[in-house]
Amino acid sequence: MNDRQDRYSARMLQIPPSGIRKFFELIIGRDDIISLGVGEPDFPTPWAMREEAWYHLEQGHTSYTSNWGLTELRQAIAGYLEKYNLQYDANKEILVTIGVSEAIDAVLRAVLNPGDEVIVAEPCYVSYQPLVELCETRLVRLDTAPDGFVATAAAIEKLITPKTKALMLCSPSNPTGRMIPPAELEKIAELVKKHRIWVLSDEVYSELVYDGKQHTSIASFPGMKDYSVVLNGFSKAFAMTGWRIGYLACPAELMAQVHKLHQYSTICAPIMSQYAALEGLRTGASEVERMRISYQQRRNLMLSAFESMGIPVTEPDGAFYIFPDIRKTGLSSEDFATKLINDYKVAVVPGNVFGAGAEGFIRCCYATEIGKLKEAMRRMKLMVEGKPLDHE
Repeated sequence: MNDRQDRYSARMLQIPPSGIRKFFELIIGRDDIISLGVGEPDFPTPWAMREEAWYHLEQGHTSYTSNWGLTELRQAIAGYLEKYNLQYDANKEILVTIGVSEAIDAVLRAVLNPGDEVIVAEPCYVSYQPLVELCETRLVRLDTAPDGFVATAAAIEKLITPKTKALMLCSPSNPTGRMIPPAELEKIAELVKKHRIWVLSDEVYSELVYDGKQHTSIASFPGMKDYSVVLNGFSKAFAMTGWRIGYLACPAELMAQVHKLHQYSTICAPIMSQYAALEGLRTGASEVERMRISYQQRRNLMLSAFESMGIPVTEPDGAFYIFPDIRKTGLSSEDFATKLINDYKVAVVPGNVFGAGAEGFIRCCYATEIGKLKEAMRRMKLMVEGKPLDHE
């Protein structure tokens, strides 16, 4: 076979594989490794949601749905979003997608032209940067590390040019767990309106917020609906990662363009996943709260463990990640993660895969059974102290 590179997309050849999946592949089929790597709840999907999906399978409800998604699911999503002071028309402003990742890709392709610029607050979820670059646009990296991993209006404004088309935010954040305070979000909203750019707001962790804090959507500020795309889904809060079910909400004019791409690329989200998600919105609030409380307890355990190691860490406000600073060990993010998995059988993700300001950090996911979490932290402490795994 001729392996000439001109047989492939030059742009795709420049896109690296996911740094998260690299470490995930290392642990598949191995029961000797404790994984704090992949951002996935350790809870199964709540039973009522599984039962609802099974019922529809038994009834033979295995067809396509509308490209938009089930009408009753979109109506339930619209009702749910009202919780965050968001008003969207279920018929033309809400689209059910195959996870949030599809939604991000579709929106970017619907709004961007070659030569546009997109500001991405980093560290961030690993798909943001490649999806921007695949649109032949310029990725502008906003390093949030100097501001405690929180995007600020002042830092964003310094990066805005006449070519700026969009801003990408995630709050609570993957990988840091940090939230943008409402007062700062309001300043960012004013900036977005002033420069008439889009803001893509990834709010998939909106239900997983701790210490009495409340999630605020940037789209809820006056006049912001016209400039906002709200991205959300069921994977994290409802423990539905494998169901691949998400959604986006945005103005009808933009949605008309996004919907065309969704029609051609995916047709619709799986019908069984949609029914399960609908049941989650109807009856799953108590299960979500039960999981949230458990994550908060595990977060506290992780904070205490890193403190005992002398490893600095900024307290996460939400999500289920913690982002410790491991520079005192003298190891790079990649070297630390590699040594930890090879010698101590614990998998984490090196911070550098998440972008600017993240070298010297690692991401640990604490959506892991608490006994395994304690053992993982014991092993990590041994490594930090330079002791072997079998040290007692």
